[in-house]
Amino acid sequence: MTDKAIVVAVDGPSGSGKSSVSKGVARRLGLRYLDTGAQYRAMTWWMLHNGVDVTDGQAVAAACVKPVIVSGTDPDEPSISVDGEEVGKQIRMAEVTAAVSAVAGVQPVRDRLIALQRQIITAALAESGGVVAEGRDIADVVYPTAESKIFLTASPEARAARRSAELGAVASGGAGTTLADLTRRDAEDAKTTRPHEAAPGAIIVDATHLTLDQVIERVVELVEAARG
Repeated sequence: MTDKAIVVAVDGPSGSGKSSVSKGVARRLGLRYLDTGAQYRAMTWWMLHNGVDVTDGQAVAAACVKPVIVSGTDPDEPSISVDGEEVGKQIRMAEVTAAVSAVAGVQPVRDRLIALQRQIITAALAESGGVVAEGRDIADVVYPTAESKIFLTASPEARAARRSAELGAVASGGAGTTLADLTRRDAEDAKTTRPHEAAPGAIIVDATHLTLDQVIERVVELVEAARG
């Protein structure tokens, strides 16, 4: 493996394990880590916290220029703050999860956060060995020139089981409820992104029957091959 700086784009639907895999890969390869989904959640949290009607696209568009969102890129301690307040826990609350697709579907929100994501990626390339960026449309919209493009997927049942385990049985309502929520989010996300379609040039990694360590190992191999 060389020391060439690299952008690793990890896309895939909700619950496919993108965050855990991306952080693991970043740690293994000494790269920075960017959770773009957390930025959309942070924007959504700010909207709810400030009384913006998230079902009103015009209101969301008008307000999205106001919050200052900062993403920490340390894979060991990823952080996300809004107007100086750390909101890593708040953005995982159920009300944010229920509203994030609506906010993320507003084009001015996407325009602003995509520009922010590109700035972070550019800085990581200049300052370190590169970055693992994960989300829904990294490889085809945010950074199409990424040297390594991974599309991480899993069966709906596996995705629901993983998300339920992350949230806890009580918080999630069980795998059945989680599966319904993931199906709803997929349908909402499909209005603005392609959660089940790999970008051109992306390598598909199906994690349905793999452990987390196995998926990380597979992605590391793919990134090392792309890095040369």
